[in-house]
Amino acid sequence: MLRTNGQPPGTAAEPAARGAWGEAFYRLGRHPVGMTGLVLMLLIVMLAVAGPRFFPYSYADTDLAHSYGRPSARHPCGTDNLGRDECVRLLYGARISLAVGLVSALISLLVGVLYGAVSGYYGGTVDLVLQRIVELLDAVPQLLYLILLLTVVRPGLGNILLVLGATGWLGMARVVRGEVLALREQDYVQAAQALGAPPRRLIWRHLVPGAAGPILVTLTVGIPAAIFFESFLSFIGLGVSSPLASWGTMTADALAGLRSHPLLLFAPAAAIGLTLLAFQFLGQGLQDALDPRGRRT
Repeated sequence: MLRTNGQPPGTAAEPAARGAWGEAFYRLGRHPVGMTGLVLMLLIVMLAVAGPRFFPYSYADTDLAHSYGRPSARHPCGTDNLGRDECVRLLYGARISLAVGLVSALISLLVGVLYGAVSGYYGGTVDLVLQRIVELLDAVPQLLYLILLLTVVRPGLGNILLVLGATGWLGMARVVRGEVLALREQDYVQAAQALGAPPRRLIWRHLVPGAAGPILVTLTVGIPAAIFFESFLSFIGLGVSSPLASWGTMTADALAGLRSHPLLLFAPAAAIGLTLLAFQFLGQGLQDALDPRGRRT
């Protein structure tokens, strides 16, 4: 049997041939919790994108003659107090929740990575000032920020996205700063500085790519937090307003008929829980897969 470097095929040569990211994805594929989260997330995304096409009505179509309808072939999850199909509203609510999570994560990615990279690279007075600003902003809970800002601006989906993005980058900035502080002392960064590489090139070509693993994990964990905040804000009336379908507004509307029709509350609550678990499981799998201490040698 052929051997590579004295070992049979499929042992030590394969991880090296895959590279760092190939090995990370290989480890993720063998991580049961991470793969469970990935499968759940893909299923939720597919249902949100394609699910409403299989129903002949939208989230706003009312039928008062069939209000509080029980689950049936026409309405698999029943209807609410206005006769609106619960399944359709759940699927449209998934679109809103995923959009909120992804857009707010993208905003926090852009702001947090830039802020943390500049703070970690320059250090000294720049780092001191920037970190005091982060500590000042982080002294107040994010949920309180969201409530205060949404009482000033007009509640709505667009303002929720802006507010979540404006307050959700603090954790990302801290993670990136810590990684950059460690990476800037590496030999390859010192060599690039000695060769006269400008700070912009050092940050974006060497330091930020070196911190890609922690950035990806932080991004994945931040998405369910944004989804939860949106659901809570919609629940208390500061988020998405009717007739738009949001899991938060659906849980709020279900409270009136909780005793007689508990399914109306259980369905959106279960959707929120499954979505949060999916992203948390995926984040745990990515963290384990990207951990250098867990890689095979």
